[in-house]
Amino acid sequence: MAAFEVDDQGPWRVLGQANTESYRPCRNYRVENVCNWMVPGDSADEYCASCRLTEIIPTLNKPESKDRWFRLEQAKRRLIYSLQGLRLPLRSRSEDPNYGLAFQFLEDTPGDDRVVTGHDHGLITLNVAEADDARREKMRKSMHEPYRTLLGHFRHEIGHYYWDILVDGSAWLDEFRHLFGDERADYNEALNRHYSEGPPTDWAGHFISAYASSHPWEDWAETWAHYLHMVDGLHTAAQWGVDLRPASAVGTSVSNAFVERHGADFDTLLVQQWLPLTCFLNSLNRSLGQPDAYPFTIASPVVDKLRFIDRVIREQPV
Repeated sequence: MAAFEVDDQGPWRVLGQANTESYRPCRNYRVENVCNWMVPGDSADEYCASCRLTEIIPTLNKPESKDRWFRLEQAKRRLIYSLQGLRLPLRSRSEDPNYGLAFQFLEDTPGDDRVVTGHDHGLITLNVAEADDARREKMRKSMHEPYRTLLGHFRHEIGHYYWDILVDGSAWLDEFRHLFGDERADYNEALNRHYSEGPPTDWAGHFISAYASSHPWEDWAETWAHYLHMVDGLHTAAQWGVDLRPASAVGTSVSNAFVERHGADFDTLLVQQWLPLTCFLNSLNRSLGQPDAYPFTIASPVVDKLRFIDRVIREQPV
């Protein structure tokens, strides 16, 4: 985050740092006021690194459309910020036609099939209606989900993208199949069975969510999304200088080591930082009469999967 100063004709510069690099606002700030990211002053791009990835936006002929677009872009910027911090590959379709990333925000139209949020070879589709809080909450309850957010959708779908980029056809594939299962199992059949029969009764002992039990690809995407929850949560806590000292455990200050990849041990960070932090968040919410902020239980097999994802990200080629 930075504050900028600008005169009528000059470039935007970080406030109080007149000799630093110049910037200009993303076109979606100047024209539509739905973005707050900047573009380097010497760049030929009109759009910021996040907005350049959006191929289709909602039609803006309805009063609610612009607000929903703003919410979608806001969540996507949070996602892109995390991916940049983890140094994950982020290439647009113009940069990489075969493996590039793109987003489209589509709306249901009368007479057509409902838009389904999903991923297809780098193209991530989100139903614009997910940006409607009331509708999303209704869907969350009807599908018996403890957690459903725009950011969660983005993190889940990007997980499918990075499975293609980092795991498929790589040296990681055998270990992936050992932990998550064989992804060659019929996907449509697995989803139909999940929706008709529900998850196995013991799913919580093996998966981060009920939906993760439907197919190895969904297990990966759900676990990947959860890993990003952890990274971003710990990063935010560290930036606020959070120092937790639970009476029943060894106290520790939350650090940025998890995010900044300084060789911090995954298990140490999970036990000494993430679990105390989430226990505190849930206790705080309960004291305010709110549902748990973190409605998850991490079983031992899930820890193994999270640890695997941590290794895949840490050991990716730079």
